[in-house]
Amino acid sequence: MIAFQTGAACPLDGITVLDLSRLVAGNMLSLQLADFGAEVVKIEQPGKGDPLRDWRIKGSSLFWKAYARNKLSLTLNLRQAEARTLLCSLVEKAHVLIENYRPGTLEEMGLAPEVLHTHNPDLVIVRVSGWGQTGPYAHRPGFGTLVEGMSGYAAKTGFADREPVLPPIALADMIAGLYGAYATMMALREVELKGRSGQVIDLSLLEAMHSVVGCDAAAFAAFGLIPKRQGNRSDITSPRNVFRTKDGRWISISGSIQSMAERLYAAVGVPDMTKDPRFATNSARLANNDEAERPIRDFIARHDLAESLSIFTAAEVTAAPVYEIDQFMADRHVRERHILVDVPDEEMGSVTIHNVLPQLSRTPGALRRPAPALGEHTETVLARIGMTGAQVAELRAKGVV
Repeated sequence: MIAFQTGAACPLDGITVLDLSRLVAGNMLSLQLADFGAEVVKIEQPGKGDPLRDWRIKGSSLFWKAYARNKLSLTLNLRQAEARTLLCSLVEKAHVLIENYRPGTLEEMGLAPEVLHTHNPDLVIVRVSGWGQTGPYAHRPGFGTLVEGMSGYAAKTGFADREPVLPPIALADMIAGLYGAYATMMALREVELKGRSGQVIDLSLLEAMHSVVGCDAAAFAAFGLIPKRQGNRSDITSPRNVFRTKDGRWISISGSIQSMAERLYAAVGVPDMTKDPRFATNSARLANNDEAERPIRDFIARHDLAESLSIFTAAEVTAAPVYEIDQFMADRHVRERHILVDVPDEEMGSVTIHNVLPQLSRTPGALRRPAPALGEHTETVLARIGMTGAQVAELRAKGVV
């Protein structure tokens, strides 16, 4: 178990982020900034907090522990005018504000971007929503599941004779969060290097999700093609699939370039496979996928996982085991790269979470503090704008914080 590195120097030291968002996309965004030193203040509803806290596994808020680490928690009831005044005072000293209310809500609260910019012209405001701040769907509720369906992702995922498949994770939110962190750093860089004022980032889950589904729009516009569900196969490279081993495990294989396909066929004992016109090129193999995969499938079925991987590794073939999470955690590469770390946790003694990434050689990020309890840092944060302990207690009694 590693200890939290309180006070560790990180590249985003000095950046203050006010995170008003809830659930996944905003938390994924602010996590990237927090892991590299930004002070992220989660602004949560008193008594309720971010709904991510309620995503529990066997009673424990593991999602919160993983994605709210390195952050502070301040409670503000933004339905009350005093709380909105406090927020504006915090904005004066902040660099970034993140929100994911339904478009128009911030304006209804009197906190429109133009109002916030009167308090701090350099503020970068990230507005996360399902469908974007404009357009006919802007005011609809927009969870990631809806976006994963509408973006084209689900329609091409799964097997042809079955229903479309949604991802088992909050994929659209995660992708949008990463886009958001990237966009935030671009906007901050412009303020820092060019001396310009802050701006508003309109971050739509739909657009983020669609951007990673491939060139489907181009293929349809040019040729009228609509991708079909192909299970674990690909519509652009062959061979590509998962194959069952003799001992009931699975291996993923990708022959995404010609030389790799040739090495793969040689490794499974059919080195002349690509001399046959049906399998000589990637396009030919795609047209004859069943036959192209047969010698690979038969070879793997005759060998257990360890033996298959040994043969493929020696032949420099792109193959890897399909892991369950326990197998992933036990893998020596995962352990030696410290992809996962055990950190102290008051509730559980320790908790296993993913490490800071990516790995920077000179200015790495750090795990500096655990995910906060609701309102844990209310007094600390408000003290920075001149609030005394007695004043905070009075605000708490009135339900402001």
